[in-house]
Amino acid sequence: MTYPTAPAPLFRDPIFDGPTDPTVIYNRDEKTWWIVYTQRRANVPCHAVTWVHGTDLGVASSDDHGQTWLYRGTLNLEPIEKGRNTFWAPEILWHENRYHMYVSYITGVPDAWRGPRHILHYTSTNLWDWQYVSTLPLSSDRVIDACVHKTEQGFRMWYKDEAHDSHTFYADSPDLYTWESRGEATCDQSQEGPNVFFLGDRYWMIADIWDGQAVYHSPDLLHWTRQEENLMAGKGNREDDGNRAHHADVLPLGDTACMFYFVHPTSDSAPKDSHMSRRSSLQAAGLVVRDGKLVSLRDEPFPFYLPTLEP
Repeated sequence: MTYPTAPAPLFRDPIFDGPTDPTVIYNRDEKTWWIVYTQRRANVPCHAVTWVHGTDLGVASSDDHGQTWLYRGTLNLEPIEKGRNTFWAPEILWHENRYHMYVSYITGVPDAWRGPRHILHYTSTNLWDWQYVSTLPLSSDRVIDACVHKTEQGFRMWYKDEAHDSHTFYADSPDLYTWESRGEATCDQSQEGPNVFFLGDRYWMIADIWDGQAVYHSPDLLHWTRQEENLMAGKGNREDDGNRAHHADVLPLGDTACMFYFVHPTSDSAPKDSHMSRRSSLQAAGLVVRDGKLVSLRDEPFPFYLPTLEP
């Protein structure tokens, strides 16, 4: 069977034109694929950095294996306090007949990069409506960007700790409900948006840095070795892919994987703090392992087909 390649751009938010931090999850009721993302308000005149705060979690769905995406609205999250507050960078997984989400949370709509940040745990049975479970007790009150992967003992989470030089920290849980912070996972430089997946014969971690995506590999999800080459440090050649790749989610698909990421495609050429400098697009690119290294197929056609999953 010949599979189509990924459209470029994969998705643009038709309301605020600022989709970022995508996570990909299969909706078992609809039998569709969803992208849930931070809905930045790129096209709204805002003071300072308020356009990246006060954000909801947007939803785009595909019923044709990823070829077209339809904007569906925003998730319904049980509030933990009154007012307009900030949700960033959802991580969603399916376990024991329910969806679990770990999402970054900030009180209010700050106009600067300040204030406590926490990771909240929510659960849902339908992906639309979410019940608050807990605020995770992690390594500081400046934590964002959760990623979760199953281990032999339970689950492991990686996240950015801004109070500790923005290094990637990790925590363990036997059941997705109780978590214990374990310390640093990587400490070679500041980074954010870690994402962990298995491809080939090892585990991989990518993390957003100011020169593309740092790449690490591990045999056991504990000891990480940095790959010399970063991924997607410059711009791509496809439509709306004209800048470095930010905060990604990776979906393994057999011998390859698909990396979903966002780009500010016109930020370098547009006036500062304008709609065109702020706007973002979601893109998808292939990942493969060649000679023991993780390689992106950003500018190459690659088979792009999101399969129907069994219940």
